[in-house]
Amino acid sequence: MLDLKLYNTNDENAWCPGCGNFSILDAIKKAAAELEIKPEQLMMVSGIGQAAKTPHYIRANGFNGLHGRALPPAQAIKMVNKDLKVIVTGGDGDAYGEGGNHFLHNIRRNVDIVQLVHDNQIYGLTKGQGSPTTALGQKTSMQFEGVHVYPLNPIALAISLGASFVARAFSGDKDRLVEILKEAINHRGYALIDILQPCVTFNKVNTFKWYKDRVYYLDESYDPTDKAAAFIKAQEFGDEGIPAGVIYKELGKPTYHDMHPVLKDGGALVDRVWEPKDAEKLIEEFM
Repeated sequence: MLDLKLYNTNDENAWCPGCGNFSILDAIKKAAAELEIKPEQLMMVSGIGQAAKTPHYIRANGFNGLHGRALPPAQAIKMVNKDLKVIVTGGDGDAYGEGGNHFLHNIRRNVDIVQLVHDNQIYGLTKGQGSPTTALGQKTSMQFEGVHVYPLNPIALAISLGASFVARAFSGDKDRLVEILKEAINHRGYALIDILQPCVTFNKVNTFKWYKDRVYYLDESYDPTDKAAAFIKAQEFGDEGIPAGVIYKELGKPTYHDMHPVLKDGGALVDRVWEPKDAEKLIEEFM
């Protein structure tokens, strides 16, 4: 195991005291250390939002993009340097709202990256309006009469679209989050972890206690490779219980690198040497 201090930075943290993001940040560092992923081997990519500040607070390669647009650069980075461990981090609004289209199509490509969604069921950076996962009828600082649209079910959506690894975790249980994160990093293909992360400032409903009273972890009797059972399990959310752990995984599914004729043969694109004569061969194909 590597020293956790390797991943520390001196940047001032702008998160609210008690924010669930802190334990997610700690979990990323611990998972990387236990897997012996050096800072230079780790790539953190984000969009805009409170959760998207995560790359600022960990010593690793980083790219901070546009709101909802973290997945396109993350995919590009992985395509040109397949040896990097790429983790995308952002909130539920960033990932499922503004970034919903990219979320869908990265699942189709099955690019070998991990996406962590800090799901606090609210827009925290922009002062508390309802997000794609806010419950129907929940009152917010912007929706005084309650949210009038049904919430998105990201777990069920990801499974239905063919995601090869779908998990849920709770930021209030860092040890289990670390184990799920390590499994996601080791998985070949796209891995989604929807992390229930309380916003202590703008969401007074989905608090740490609210989640602790409802979240339960799947035991060894549960088979995450059973897609039909996983889809049924994905429908559970609320007072009856919220399942956490690896909800679904498909082992051996070809990744984007496996399927793409340019990427599947040879090493990383960034390491390939190109000569002028290589361009001549391409030009001749169009003659």
